[in-house]
Amino acid sequence: MDHEHHEHHEHGEGHNHHDHGAMVDDFKKRFYISLVITVPILLLSPMIQHFLGVDWSFAYDQYILFALATFVFFYGGMPFLTGARDELKQKNPGMMTLIALAIVVAYGYSSAVVFGLSGGNFFWELATLIDIMLLGHWIEMRSVMGASNALEELVKLMPSEAHKVEDNGSITDVPLSHLQAGDLVLVKPGEKIPVDGDIQEGKTTIDESMLTGESVPVEKHEGEEAIGGSVNQEGSIQIEVKKTGDDTYLSQVIGLVKEAQESKSRTQDISNRAAKWLFYLALASGIITFIVWLALGYSLDVAMERMVTVMVITCPHALGLAAPLVVAVSTSISAKKGLLIRNRANFEGARQLNAVVFDKTGTLTKGQFGVTDIHPMEGHKEEDVLKWAASLERNSEHPLARGIVKEAEEQSLALERIDAFDSMTGKGLRGTVAGEEVLVVSPGYVQQQNYTFDQDTFNNLSEQGKTVVFVIVKQQLIGMIALADIVREDAKEAIASLKEQGIHSIMLTGDNKQVANWVAEKLGIDEVYAEVLPNEKADQVKAIQNKGWKVAMTGDGVNDAPALVTADLGIAIGTGTDVAMESADIVLVKSNPKDVVSIMELSRKTYQKMIQNLWWATGYNIVAIPLAAGVLAPIGVVLSPAVGAVLMSLSTIVVAINAKLLKA
Repeated sequence: MDHEHHEHHEHGEGHNHHDHGAMVDDFKKRFYISLVITVPILLLSPMIQHFLGVDWSFAYDQYILFALATFVFFYGGMPFLTGARDELKQKNPGMMTLIALAIVVAYGYSSAVVFGLSGGNFFWELATLIDIMLLGHWIEMRSVMGASNALEELVKLMPSEAHKVEDNGSITDVPLSHLQAGDLVLVKPGEKIPVDGDIQEGKTTIDESMLTGESVPVEKHEGEEAIGGSVNQEGSIQIEVKKTGDDTYLSQVIGLVKEAQESKSRTQDISNRAAKWLFYLALASGIITFIVWLALGYSLDVAMERMVTVMVITCPHALGLAAPLVVAVSTSISAKKGLLIRNRANFEGARQLNAVVFDKTGTLTKGQFGVTDIHPMEGHKEEDVLKWAASLERNSEHPLARGIVKEAEEQSLALERIDAFDSMTGKGLRGTVAGEEVLVVSPGYVQQQNYTFDQDTFNNLSEQGKTVVFVIVKQQLIGMIALADIVREDAKEAIASLKEQGIHSIMLTGDNKQVANWVAEKLGIDEVYAEVLPNEKADQVKAIQNKGWKVAMTGDGVNDAPALVTADLGIAIGTGTDVAMESADIVLVKSNPKDVVSIMELSRKTYQKMIQNLWWATGYNIVAIPLAAGVLAPIGVVLSPAVGAVLMSLSTIVVAINAKLLKA
């Protein structure tokens, strides 16, 4: 249906959710009010009374009928009349123009009949057509969720205030808009960093995964850069403001999303293309019918009645429901499967995909660290190394610590009590466990203290992109533990299913090459792009599209948002950030990569159903138009408008039943 084109002229591209909601309510209201008034129109129509074999006529009844029909024509028909005006302005007639043609002809002719022209009126045709078309639009608009709120979501990531350090050392909370380059800002542990800047004092780890896709929190020291919108984890730091407002990294991401959203073309609906041809067909058949009947010597009113019958019948009620009913059914099927469709046009195009691009962290991997290898030193056991490390790590909130503790829990190890605990920023942890001094530290610390360890094993683990920590008990190195972001089992199955269908799988990640290659190998991914900067992700998707491929992008982070919007189909993982979800065409509520395959199957089946319905809807026309035009008149068969109405109802019922038969 073409409400989208029509609605975009009225509201402009950037219309928000509220406008869209108001339009849905408007169609609903127009539908119900028109429906109520259609009842007396049907009862007062001579053709319907004749069909029912009753006579309820009374003085001036046709004037009441005219008044009621006039209301439905202007109130119920207004969206179609203004839509037709917009389509004709663009020299692109479609569904709106076809509906407008039928209702204008039916209204004009029937009004003339009431005021003296001989013939039958079509007010009941006019009213039922408007009702069904309003219903179709309302159903469809409800299942098309409104415009994207991605930009509002991105803006929410930024804190609204910052702790500004004054010249005298005092701290005041000021709105971000008051900060200027060169100001000093204090950021406490657990807070979001308000601006882009350089760390002047303190050291910490910062979680940038939302912005960059790098799964491991990054250690930061004085002189290093901090990005606004990322989360400060362990230490308090003071940042000198470098960029504010539109210059910040996050604002640039917002700009990219906006740009990509605006440059996306809106695919024209297949039912709209069908409507365009039917419009030309209706005009041509109507005019030819009129000329032929006059040429055969019939009176003007008979020729006009034939012409109007043809023009009104050409706009099939069923066509108005052919696509929306399938859309409504497929939307409810997808919702049950945990797929939220936010952009219908792109979902319908999913059947033509050639490649699926996956973000790594949080999509193919869980975004949580798990223990992959434990290498004890001679004379020590794996469980001892894990037990000492986990006992100490219990007190830390670091993602690596969580991975070690979880592994110990899974192995049901009894952990020792902690007497003292101290975090050595950038180096690791130190503490007293069961009376012994225990350290879990970085490779840097071990090398600094000149401990000897198996260098080959360490290099091997590092090359796979794993993070290695060393466990020291009573100043003796007892082993190393390697951790990596855990690969999702369902991701493996998803990639295998895509392969079966001949669809190319690609990984796109900001993480380093070793990690990316290790994950790709485990999953059997065809192609890997690693160390891709967030602003390059959308460009990478464009490059793949330039091969002539249709590309889906699956991601979960802020850094994926521009790429999600650029792709032919943007799929967000439900556990991801709100921004990614708002930028996507489809959200996977269950966060299961296998659902990417379900989307493509459902898209294929939905499209098939739509095509079937369009054939049912327009097939009725192929039969009805020649009969209405009077092709069989010489042998006494003329399609009366009442029989036309029955045929029309039948095709509408068939279309409705066929839509319901859509199965996932």
